[in-house]
Amino acid sequence: MAYIDLITPEKADGIVAVEYEKGIRRSGRVYNILKVMSRSPQALQASMRMYIAVMFGESDLSRAQREMLATVVSWSNDCFY
Repeated sequence: MAYIDLITPEKADGIVAVEYEKGIRRSGRVYNILKVMSRSPQALQASMRMYIAVMFGESDLSRAQREMLATVVSWSNDCFY
């Protein structure tokens, strides 16, 4: 099994700390997907910008429809978090 040395919220600084704090404000915790991306702060920041744009930006799809699509895609990819 692969091992990635994750940056914990307590040890985060800079961009990682900012993105972790935003995650906590959004959902009350820092999910592992953010911790995995913490090893590349710029990638973490860019990924979160894309997520916010896709899930909360202007769209013909409702927020519920977007969540439903995300759920179906995750399920199809055997991603159960």
